[in-house]
Amino acid sequence: MMAEEATGNPLFHLVVLAIVQGITEFLPISSSAHLILVPALTGWDDQGLAIDVAMHIGTLFAVMLYFRRDTARLVTGGIDALRGRMTDDARLSLQVVAATVPVVIAGLLLKDHIASDWRSPALITATTLVFGIVLWLADRRAAKARGTIAHLSWRDAMIIGLAQALALVPGVSRSGITMTAALFLGQQRPEAARFSLLLSIPTTAAAGVLGGADLVQSGSAAMQTDALVAGVLAFFSALAAIAGLMAWLRRATFLPFVLYRLILAGLLGTLLATGMLGSA
Repeated sequence: MMAEEATGNPLFHLVVLAIVQGITEFLPISSSAHLILVPALTGWDDQGLAIDVAMHIGTLFAVMLYFRRDTARLVTGGIDALRGRMTDDARLSLQVVAATVPVVIAGLLLKDHIASDWRSPALITATTLVFGIVLWLADRRAAKARGTIAHLSWRDAMIIGLAQALALVPGVSRSGITMTAALFLGQQRPEAARFSLLLSIPTTAAAGVLGGADLVQSGSAAMQTDALVAGVLAFFSALAAIAGLMAWLRRATFLPFVLYRLILAGLLGTLLATGMLGSA
């Protein structure tokens, strides 16, 4: 969304979108779906992939700050791995990198579909419903879970990484599908969320490099300014959302997020059926 093309107050649009992005990025309800649905439901121009990427970068800095000790472990582990030392930190770092490979490859191969074909309210409705049910099934298994990141196997890390590639489809939710996979693999709820959020660091960084290059090459000062504003706002809203999520999962379940997805899918289905929301 370039400032000169936006309807109404572009700053207001950016504030709304950044808050939506920050809150939904790390909750299992799909931030990409909400960023597509906001302009679809309000009649605003679609903000475009560049603004989406800028807000994802803002949330990237938020997760790195909140998990600063784990982020430091990833850096230290990467250095250890390069030196040929297989420490616990090196193992975690390599698992995160290995689990990121599938989504990077899929993202490069499917980039054109992600930017256009898949930004569809009808598709979002279906994925919101289906993967909400899958999250509920996984959450039911978590009551007796004892798994932790420290004991995560290479096989499990790769399964979570493969699941993450599904999140390229809007409505699936990157955090949602990785947490779901981790729950099915026996991870405790907070540990499932923690690995999912750590996994977002290289994934979002990779998307930011690709999207940032496109943004710079666009040469649009207005778009670049909008991207900066959106990224900063998304950082602060994401930081609050992460703290709230982790506090909640230490004492409760994913049920509220499941119910939210089911209600959202029902609302979207109703809007589609009545013609109030285009299917394309």
